[in-house]
Amino acid sequence: MLVNLGMEIGQKVKVIRLRDRVSGQLVDKLGKEGTIKEFKMTDGSGIGAVVEFADKTATWFFGDELKPVE
Repeated sequence: MLVNLGMEIGQKVKVIRLRDRVSGQLVDKLGKEGTIKEFKMTDGSGIGAVVEFADKTATWFFGDELKPVE
């Protein structure tokens, strides 16, 4: 499934920035790589990606917080 983020489910991505919602656990994901598991509507006007990491945790990110890993 391709979405306007230019990414697809199963693709490896890296967290390159965080917007304003910052918890300690989320800060730990900055610079980490994970796999896109699904897409979801963020606030009715955008699409975010749910990313799963090697430690089996998952959270969603805005598209501009992620960069595809090549």
